[in-house]
Amino acid sequence: MTRTPAFTDIPAPAAATVRESASRPTLPAPPAVPAAEPGAWEGLVTSALLGTDRRTPPGGERGPGAAAALLDAAAAETVRRRAGLRPARAARRPVPAPEDHRPPLPGPAARRLTMLLTDRPGPAGGGRRGSAPDLMELLPQWLATANARGFAAPPQALPALLDAARGRTDLRPAALTFAGPRALWLARLNPDWRFALRAAQGGVAGLSGPGAAERVRRLWDEGLFAERVALLASLRARDPAGARELLASTWATERAEDRLMFCDSLRTGLEAEDEPFLEQALTDRSRNVRATAAELLSALPRSALAARMAARAATCVSLDRTLSPPAIVVEAPHECDAGMERDGVTARPPGGRGERSWWFGQLVEAAPLTTWADRLGGRTPEEIVALPVADGWQSELHAAWCRAAVRQRDGAWARALLGAPTAPEAGGPGAVSLAERAKLLGTLDAAERAEWVAGFIATHGLSEAFQLLDMCAVPWAAPLGRAVVDALNIARDAGSYPWSFSGVMGLAERCLDPSEAGRLDGLLAIPDESEDASPGAGGYWAEAFHRLVRTLRLRAEMDGELRAG
Repeated sequence: MTRTPAFTDIPAPAAATVRESASRPTLPAPPAVPAAEPGAWEGLVTSALLGTDRRTPPGGERGPGAAAALLDAAAAETVRRRAGLRPARAARRPVPAPEDHRPPLPGPAARRLTMLLTDRPGPAGGGRRGSAPDLMELLPQWLATANARGFAAPPQALPALLDAARGRTDLRPAALTFAGPRALWLARLNPDWRFALRAAQGGVAGLSGPGAAERVRRLWDEGLFAERVALLASLRARDPAGARELLASTWATERAEDRLMFCDSLRTGLEAEDEPFLEQALTDRSRNVRATAAELLSALPRSALAARMAARAATCVSLDRTLSPPAIVVEAPHECDAGMERDGVTARPPGGRGERSWWFGQLVEAAPLTTWADRLGGRTPEEIVALPVADGWQSELHAAWCRAAVRQRDGAWARALLGAPTAPEAGGPGAVSLAERAKLLGTLDAAERAEWVAGFIATHGLSEAFQLLDMCAVPWAAPLGRAVVDALNIARDAGSYPWSFSGVMGLAERCLDPSEAGRLDGLLAIPDESEDASPGAGGYWAEAFHRLVRTLRLRAEMDGELRAG
């Protein structure tokens, strides 16, 4: 009796007719296909991609029949691969996802979240945004409100939420807080979401309770750099001394770039007890580490470094009472000695800066601001800033005081240097630029900040106010919101193109109090264009205000949905 051909003995051309060939016992058995060699399939695929003229198939020959031979060999290899599969051992089931005990989102808010994550309007033709709200820009505010209300994310929304956070780093803190413990569970199953494990709280999850000290030590010794940074930041927030001791235990063996990042993490919870460690870092091999340690020490007004810098700066600044009125006289240092360099003074100035003014500015910004009341006759910050400065040193001195006020978070000096919001845009008693003013505003409380910026906009308009607005709390206080709307209305009546104010308009959509929407209804119509107005500007303005009103009303709806729970 003729043997029925085995499935793996059938050549490639017969792969499609296996049953037919098996039913013809009178035919001679076809020759056996040689056993596959390792990498045979990859070789066949490479030949198919490159072409048989450039790459001869494994075991084949060049010629007119090379292509057909390649297909036959591929068919045979396919049958062999399928026939050779064995049942795989059952994989271990994943550990169940942890419970999230926070209250669930209200139904309307859950549907809104799905819309924010999926229905993202694309850019309108011709570069115009149209009147539709930019939903993706509203997601950060929605997440902040949901987190403030303590809601848990719907499980079905977690993949889209993690995908959104993967593409936008600014979303990650709020998104991971909202996603809760299940985000970490999912991140362990999908490499695309691994960033969640390295986030500030993700990399240190589970490092409390019994055995926490051992787990902290293991992660610090064996973790990835990002995980170690996250661990140090988390420990620093709740146990500054423990974090400092952990860092000191391996400081000598860390790489210079890692020491810089670790040293910078001490900004969180900076305290007087950090001084011995930072003093030791002043002798570090890395110039950047030394500079960071010196900056942190200068932010501690009672540190030894601050006292040394105060003594140096005081010798450079004096009050000449023989002048009328009395004036500040500056004598910049003539050299940068080893002690100054050890305390963080960079000896070599950048291009275009003189050495002496460069050294002088660094000394003043590192000296405690309390130095100047004693040095300059017991005057208040406002009185000191109002003093004339001889020989053209005012700009350099006041700019250094600005940096010191920001570093030391001194509100009194910040107010004196900011001056009245009606001062020239790039002026003020001490600020040399709007960027300096924005930093000084950061030292004030939210209400005072908003009031100052509102006064600035009422005086100077919006053209220079963007970075100042970015420093204000959201939603904007009522006086600030009214100042912005009034300034937009003035720009509209002037016939300017609205895209000159697109940055401010985008901020208004996200930051203006939704209750202001009613005040904008009168700005929705296309205004009559004057002869000197830009052509078509009225239509663009109407479209921009329509978008602003729709966005504000949408934000009000979103807030109501989240408060319904």
